[in-house]
Amino acid sequence: MPELPEVETTKNGLVKLLTNKRITRVEIRNPNLRWRIEDSIKLNLNNQTIRSFSRRGKYIFLNLDKGHLMIHLGMSGKINVVDINEPLKKHDHFLLFFEKIVMRFNDPRRFGSIFYLDSLSHELIDHLGVEPLEYSFHKNYLFENSRNKSQNVKAFIMDSKVVVGVGNIYACESLFKTGINPKTQANKISKKRYIFLTENIKKVLTKAIKAGGTTLQDFAKVDGKPGYFSQELSVYGRENEKCYTCNGKIKRIVQNQRSTFYCPKCQK
Repeated sequence: MPELPEVETTKNGLVKLLTNKRITRVEIRNPNLRWRIEDSIKLNLNNQTIRSFSRRGKYIFLNLDKGHLMIHLGMSGKINVVDINEPLKKHDHFLLFFEKIVMRFNDPRRFGSIFYLDSLSHELIDHLGVEPLEYSFHKNYLFENSRNKSQNVKAFIMDSKVVVGVGNIYACESLFKTGINPKTQANKISKKRYIFLTENIKKVLTKAIKAGGTTLQDFAKVDGKPGYFSQELSVYGRENEKCYTCNGKIKRIVQNQRSTFYCPKCQK
């Protein structure tokens, strides 16, 4: 599933290609995504100009002259911008046409979503927690919000009501860099260690964004090229491989129906 760095990378690519471009036509080839694309979206978008782009959690916003287009990539969604004459691909479900180019939303598993909003408010985003790369995610934030949390720390930092965008890959990597065992109860971790974890979450996410996201089977940037951050992952996807720090073996367990990778020696 695309995580925050992949979504941010996609958004940044769209900024370069589509800012101040006017939508000339909207085509819905398959409306049946996670939530059905309303046919009225054509009238709402046609002849509008995209003035800017923004992101909230894993949602991308195309900010128009009037209203906003909210897109979630789901589990396998991609957005590509190509020449208007480029042949269609299988699973190209939603298309925005411009003068010479077209933006295509491609989603084989159809868990993505596309909504037109009059304002930046929707039941899917109104409950979201703070952004991990903004000031509101301050050094004491995790400690203060963990005192009544008995869940494991990995589940805690992945809770979108607490902080958005710390997905499975980056949670594993951040906990490793901080030396925290992912099975530790959230309210048992000290303030000092949470401050260190906050710093590492920011560092890991920032590094991944600069590298273009993580190379996953289903992820590609707007230009169709993969990201490159997976070459530098310390624990994720490295079960039974040697730890780069202590030469011990990376272990995989399942937490909350997701794979967790960690080093039992470095993360006690």
